[in-house]
Amino acid sequence: MGIFERYLSVWVAASIAIGVGLGVLCPPVFEFVTTMTYANVNLVVAIFIWIMIYPMMVQIDFSTIKEVGKNPQGLVLTIIINWLVKPFTMAALGWLFFEGVFANYVSPETAQEYIAGMILLGVAPCTAMVFVWSQLTKGDANYTLVQVSVNDVIMIFAFAPIAGLLLGVSDIHVPWDTLFISVVLYVLLPLMAGIYTRKKLNASGKNGTAIETLLAKLKPFSVVGLLATVVLLFGFQANTIISKPMNILLIAIPLILQTYGIFFIAYFAALKLKLKHNIAAPACLIGTSNFFELAVAVAISLFGLHSGAALATVVGVLVEVPVMLSLVAIVNKTKHWFDLQTH
Repeated sequence: MGIFERYLSVWVAASIAIGVGLGVLCPPVFEFVTTMTYANVNLVVAIFIWIMIYPMMVQIDFSTIKEVGKNPQGLVLTIIINWLVKPFTMAALGWLFFEGVFANYVSPETAQEYIAGMILLGVAPCTAMVFVWSQLTKGDANYTLVQVSVNDVIMIFAFAPIAGLLLGVSDIHVPWDTLFISVVLYVLLPLMAGIYTRKKLNASGKNGTAIETLLAKLKPFSVVGLLATVVLLFGFQANTIISKPMNILLIAIPLILQTYGIFFIAYFAALKLKLKHNIAAPACLIGTSNFFELAVAVAISLFGLHSGAALATVVGVLVEVPVMLSLVAIVNKTKHWFDLQTH
């Protein structure tokens, strides 16, 4: 495990602090960046997200999908949690808290934007960081690859319709053109670029070493892309974070409840299905964590850099790393639950 994975929470926390600090001290820089948009897409954010996502897409080997039949239960669990449970529980929690429990603390317009941001997080299951979570729990690397590959195929077709449905039910205007452009820009195109890269490298006849060599070279750029994106996002929201810390807490509460709730639903389902631990762990963690890069990018495209929706997705970044690391610890400490079933 590299130094990045080992101290992930430290790097992200430092990037958050730097972003907030720069946002407060140098607001003109971030104001200038906000002007660099085309078709409602911020170009700087798009570049950083592409730098971050592309190496992860190169890792995805769609030839592994043919292995699905060997152990379908883990994959079925992932699909059900990701697409039939998580988006709807996230929307339900958003409605419960911001149209009910916290209704007196935020304006109706702000509440709607927070709900929208939560929905976008809920409809964006993890694609990239799951490789880290899988490694930390000693998950089956090949099976994790299968799960991610299938998940990405589904995301191309399901993200926009489910997001549009839930946003529409929430009485939030859905700019379908921007939503579809975002899916193409942040999912389809990097995925196609990754597939093309793998095909070219496999054709080189170097027996897979070419891909591993490229990924080793790209990894530092992916790390820089992630941390730069975090700095930028928290810089955009710095004044809101400083002036309205209570709002950050209000958003974090349902997000944390959602994360732990979805995890335990999936984890106990995996126990009932008697899955192997190295398959159950990544299966549950994929459904629990979020493809926050996509959620953030779509929120910015749909609602703007300084919107409540963008803030909610940024809080998702803030919450995700420490919560996911706590779940990794739970998974590792309960491995014996699954071992007992195999004897």
